[in-house]
Amino acid sequence: MTLAVVLQVRDASLQVLLWQRARDPYAGAWALPGGVLAPGETLEASILRHLTTKVDVREVAHLEQVATYGDPGRNPVGWEIATAYLGLVPLGVDPDVPDDTRWHPVGALPPTAFDHGAIVLAACERLRAKLSYSNAGFALAPGTFTLAELREIYVAALGYDVSATNLKRVLLRRGVLEQTGGRRSPGRAGGRPADEFRFRRRRLEITDPFAALRPPG
Repeated sequence: MTLAVVLQVRDASLQVLLWQRARDPYAGAWALPGGVLAPGETLEASILRHLTTKVDVREVAHLEQVATYGDPGRNPVGWEIATAYLGLVPLGVDPDVPDDTRWHPVGALPPTAFDHGAIVLAACERLRAKLSYSNAGFALAPGTFTLAELREIYVAALGYDVSATNLKRVLLRRGVLEQTGGRRSPGRAGGRPADEFRFRRRRLEITDPFAALRPPG
C-alpha cells in the first residue's frame, strides 16, 4: 500500500493532513491518507489517486518517496508493507477536504494509527534536510513573495528561527531566487515597499549538496 505525508505551512506552523479512522483497528485515531495499489498501478500513480479520491488534494507541488515500512508488528491485523511519500502543498492553497479530514501541527500530533506518527516525523526530517541543500522551498511558497514572507515559511518548516538577511544571502548566492520587478505595499505598518521574489524553477534541484541550515546558537 501507499501512504502520503502531505505537509503545508498553515497559520504559521508546519501541518500535516490526517483523516480520522471510523473502524478498528485504531478506531478514532488519526491516519495518513493512502490505500492499496490497483492492478498494474505504479506507487506514485497510486498515491496521487488516493489523495484525489479520499481527501480531494489535487495541488501537490512536489512528491517524493520517503521510505518503505515493513515491520511485521506495524499492523495488528496482519503483515502489511507501506511505502510512504512526502507531498508538499504551497502556502495559500486550501484543499476542500472531507469532514473526517483535518490539518494538524506536526509539533502537536493527535493519537495516530499504526506507525503513522513516526512516518510523519521521518517525512518532516526529510523536508528539513532538503530545505538546506535544495530549492525545496518552492513547493511550500506561493508563486511570488517578499523575503519576510519566505522567512516565515522557512521558520515554520524548519522549526527554528532563520534570519531573513541570511536566507536572502544563501538563496541568492545559490541562484534559487529572482526578483520579479514588483514591489509590495508596506500596508498599515508603514515603511518602504518590499521587493517581490519568486523561485527561478518550480521543480526540485540540488543547489548545494554539502549545505546545512542549523538552529541559531
